[in-house]
Amino acid sequence: QVQLVESGGGLVQPGGSLELSCTASRSIFSIPVMGWYRQAPGKERELVARFLPGGSTNYADSVKGRFTISRDNAKNTVYLQMNSLKSEDTAVYYCHAFVGGMAYWGKGTLVTVSS
Repeated sequence: QVQLVESGGGLVQPGGSLELSCTASRSIFSIPVMGWYRQAPGKERELVARFLPGGSTNYADSVKGRFTISRDNAKNTVYLQMNSLKSEDTAVYYCHAFVGGMAYWGKGTLVTVSS
C-alpha cells in the first residue's frame, strides 16, 4: 500500500510559477508509474505528467514546454514544476502511483491561476 501526500498548491497570477510536491509513504524507487493528474471544475480528470517504467516521461500536450516532472528517490518525492501558468491550468492536482497492479491517489492540492 502507498499513501501519497501532495503539497505546494495555491493562488498564482497568470504567467507565474508553482512547484508541487508528492511524498510517498514508501520508497518510490520501485514504483514503475508515478505522476500527476488534474481535474478542473466540471471536467474529467486528466493526465498532466508521469514517469513510466524505465524512467521515461510523458506529458499532456497542453503542458509541454511549461511543466517539468522530476523525482528525488532519497526523499520519496515527485515534483511538478509549473511555469508560465495559465488560467486554464486551474484545477485540483492529484498525485498518482501505480504499483503491484493497484492505483493509488493522493487527496489533491488546489492550484488557482487568477489575477
